[in-house]
Amino acid sequence: MTELRTLFDAETCTRKGLCPVTEIRNKNPFESHSLYYEQHGTGPEKILFIMGMNSSLFAWLPQVKYFSRQPQYSVLVFDNRGVGNSSTPSRGPYTTSGMAEDAIVLLNYIGWTEPRSVHCVGLSLGGMIAQELAARIPERLASLSLGVTTPGGYIWTNFPPWKGLKAIIKLTFTRDPADRIPILLDLLYTSSWLEEKALDDPQGRTNRQVETEGYARRFAFTRPQTLLGALSQQGAGLTHHVSADRLRQISKSIPKVALATGDEDHLVYTHNTVYLKKQMVEAEVVEFKNTGHAIHYQRYREFNAMLERVFKEGRERSLVENSS
Repeated sequence: MTELRTLFDAETCTRKGLCPVTEIRNKNPFESHSLYYEQHGTGPEKILFIMGMNSSLFAWLPQVKYFSRQPQYSVLVFDNRGVGNSSTPSRGPYTTSGMAEDAIVLLNYIGWTEPRSVHCVGLSLGGMIAQELAARIPERLASLSLGVTTPGGYIWTNFPPWKGLKAIIKLTFTRDPADRIPILLDLLYTSSWLEEKALDDPQGRTNRQVETEGYARRFAFTRPQTLLGALSQQGAGLTHHVSADRLRQISKSIPKVALATGDEDHLVYTHNTVYLKKQMVEAEVVEFKNTGHAIHYQRYREFNAMLERVFKEGRERSLVENSS
């Protein structure tokens, strides 16, 4: 494979490459695709991060940077089918169940198969994929963190709020990164936060200025997404549905479940988290104030701290489960 550039620290990277998903499944060769992945860190606790719609693994930069440098963690990030350095199957739209099967093949490929050995974190479409993954391999998960996501339903109930829908349409047909960035910022973050001074920025820039530079750098390292890939991933989100019975079963089957949301989300209605909690009664809800859809960037310190606590509780409950 041609060496692919990465935004992540090469010193923490222990393994990367392409997982030949279709070859392992022994399925239709005309739909062949592979997943690009990177593994960082060497610790015994394993974290699987699943990113959302039309975003590459580089969107996990604040999490990979933090957790891969902690001695107890190993981190696995990957590009979903149809984005980044993963291939784009020619037949769409995709489904969240099919994308979850991709992730399970990847876990098997790298050997993360032990019971209660994985902490799974999914955001937005990644949270939908994580629900399907958790329904299939709950015994492997020590914790499940679902952020800014939905259990889905009918196609017409899966559409985002109007502001989000308009932005998605613009982004789908806007190819120049310089034109895409302001649309993304106004979609993913709260307007007041964007105009605040960025914490720890030595130049005294606003969050908007810092994030504009950060997104430009991410785009420079990311292979442009095809229109087919973008539309097919959107199709997966629109057709997603995990029933109340399945949600209840997921919640009962995993030692620790957390549901995270912002309070000003323009992509996923926040009432979806309320519904998830109603069905997943064992789950904890964490709401971030003055926070948009990109909770893992806008509130990365608090989000990472939440994940660290969730991992700890999941680990402790798994030990109790194993001893009983």
